[in-house]
Amino acid sequence: MEFSAAGRLEVRITTADVGKRVSVRRLSEAGVVGEKFTDTVGVLTSWTDGVLLITRKSGESVRVAESALVAGKVVPAAPARRRGPAASYEELARVAARAWPPVEGEWLGAWRLRAAGGFTRRANSVLPLGDPGLPLDEALTAVRRWYGERGLPAYVQTATGAEGTQELLCAELERRGWVREVTAEVWTGPLAPVADLAEGTGVVLSREADESWLARYQRKGVSDVALRVLGAGPSVWFATVPGADATAAPAAIGRCVVDGRWASFAAVEVDPAQRRRGLATAVMAALARRALDEGASAAWLQVETDNAGARALYAGMGFALHHAYHHYREPGDAGTDR
Repeated sequence: MEFSAAGRLEVRITTADVGKRVSVRRLSEAGVVGEKFTDTVGVLTSWTDGVLLITRKSGESVRVAESALVAGKVVPAAPARRRGPAASYEELARVAARAWPPVEGEWLGAWRLRAAGGFTRRANSVLPLGDPGLPLDEALTAVRRWYGERGLPAYVQTATGAEGTQELLCAELERRGWVREVTAEVWTGPLAPVADLAEGTGVVLSREADESWLARYQRKGVSDVALRVLGAGPSVWFATVPGADATAAPAAIGRCVVDGRWASFAAVEVDPAQRRRGLATAVMAALARRALDEGASAAWLQVETDNAGARALYAGMGFALHHAYHHYREPGDAGTDR
């Protein structure tokens, strides 16, 4: 918090600071036991009619009454990372898009419209990487028309919590009634330590997702469109730990895409009856070694906020949170697969 020369807390933010990352202290709401003040850190996305709207790193929006402010200041746009590879949000967003590509895409200014027959929100959503070249309402109308022509709901993928992310766009979408669904996180880490975690004995690597691999994949009845998404990317590898016999589904699977210095991990799944045996670690180690051979040095993956087991596993491998991302669904639509 900011202190004056006399040692008093001061509010040193104004409406001119909308769009900046701030730290504020406010009087706690009535009924909060034992706490006189509440602190909030995030991007100031609006300040109107005596109310501040602050978007936290998680994407959660917090309303703060101006009359309750005790102190406030602008803070650096993104805290320094203490471990793991340095990367901008835009770099990771572009790498992630190449690792999970749509079958159809079109640019609207610097917004990438993506479609893949409804297979996952990631491949069927707008990726905003700058100015759409139109006022926001016109851009959103164009987005809804584009997805409507394909029989798909319109989604916009946004990110929060790092320098260059889209807290302001999140706030504008929410003001227009778009619904936030499935918040997840992007974690990054050094690649070599992952390769050293296990020998990877018994892990079979392939360039294709064969019937055996798909038998373990969580999405059943995968379509031709889905296979095109899974098999596309700069350099795609599939890992399989065979089951007990030739007719059984694999004990574990995984997917890795190598793209320059980056290796992405996805679809790491283990037979529930064989969990806690190190199979996920073995799969990732085998894929990491192959990615190292292709020149990669850094790794990233996506994990949902409520997946405690995966989060613990990845933290133990040296991964750490980089930013959160969200999918906003157009108002009045029933939605699609994640």
